[in-house]
Amino acid sequence: MRDLVTYRKLENGLSIQLKEIHTAPLISHWIWYRIGSRNELSGRTGISHWVEHMQFKGTPHFQGGTLDKAISRDGGVWNALTYLDWTAYYETLPADRIDLAIELEADRMINSTFDPAEVESERTVILSEREGSENEPLFRLDESVQQAAFDHHPYRNEVIGSTADLWKIQRDDLYEHYRSHYRPSNAVLAIAGDFDTDEMLERLEKAYGSIPVGPVEQHEIPQEAILPAERRVEVNGPGETAYIKVAYRAPAASDPDFFPFTILDSLLAGPASLNMFGGGGISNKTSRLYRALVERELAANIGGGMQATIDPGLYAITATVRAHKTSEAVLEGLDAELQRMRQEPPPEAEIARAAKQARALFAYSSENITNQAFWLGYAEMFAHYDWFVQYVQRLEQVTAEDVLRVAQKYLKDSSRVVGFYRPTGEPIPDDEGFEDLGGEG
Repeated sequence: MRDLVTYRKLENGLSIQLKEIHTAPLISHWIWYRIGSRNELSGRTGISHWVEHMQFKGTPHFQGGTLDKAISRDGGVWNALTYLDWTAYYETLPADRIDLAIELEADRMINSTFDPAEVESERTVILSEREGSENEPLFRLDESVQQAAFDHHPYRNEVIGSTADLWKIQRDDLYEHYRSHYRPSNAVLAIAGDFDTDEMLERLEKAYGSIPVGPVEQHEIPQEAILPAERRVEVNGPGETAYIKVAYRAPAASDPDFFPFTILDSLLAGPASLNMFGGGGISNKTSRLYRALVERELAANIGGGMQATIDPGLYAITATVRAHKTSEAVLEGLDAELQRMRQEPPPEAEIARAAKQARALFAYSSENITNQAFWLGYAEMFAHYDWFVQYVQRLEQVTAEDVLRVAQKYLKDSSRVVGFYRPTGEPIPDDEGFEDLGGEG
């Protein structure tokens, strides 16, 4: 798989990765920028996500509101995502229409206008998005747990930003953020599909090669030690359902511990996909926590997972408390399973099943051309494409002793956050929704 990828770097620093796939006459074009909420300063949380929205508002060449029609007319799809470590934009189009995506992304890398009226309009949209999220009990709980889990690192902040900062940020702040980070040397261009590599390189050189290098703003990211003691947070809010969330510091994606931790997660809560763009699902009914909490009717649902991040992030387990049961009873059952995981290595057959499930889920998440292009760039945000190529092999090398070791190292009661959502019984406000023209972020 590695040999099928062509790597190039233009003189202005733009990294290019191309993968020919001739199974269908489609091409998926992704541009990834190394800018996300991890890079935001205090007082400007949510600015990366807001900039992503503004990238859909047009340039002098591509007027806002016309691109949806143009891409739909050509039979394509497009969108964007903002996350902790990155922002990404993609278009998947018929192979003979891919020039539209190339021209569009090269243009808005440098020529987005950030019209003041559009900025204010989008402020309303994003504040509405934030308000809608706040109506969701799990958003409230997630945000409280994140903030308790990190004292200084920007991973403590929601990608959408705080309400106070969203009111404070102005047009010039957004434009400065855009011009400081949307540079060729801060980007990875990943394309997969039905094309000839040499011809595609010529197209990309023509479209992107003349974009000036420019400096990329850099900030020191504060690193944090493991929590010195367990922290507990309680969130009261509308609804009738209680939730509990337990979060531990997780290894960075580039850490060798990430792979045994992935098997550990699969054993505890069931297999989870790292592909944020989508790609199938596998039941978690064989997982230990499902059997211990759901089958024993303590919890109505259980889930766990972590994301591949540059710095150590969070591994979180979330349980929906069954009616007439208590959150404390769910936590007691969860802790019993965690203690068992820390005390004895799991049977090899259980590890083999977890690896098999992960392998299947991995296949689902990389089966189409859009997902192939996704992985080309995504892995570069925290490691290298080789990380993706070797993923399944690394999981299959995990031993029972590896799982026991990471359980003992990371799943400590003394360095975790336990969050409780206590419902008040009041109705959850209706979210009437809005038209989000700024992508999926």
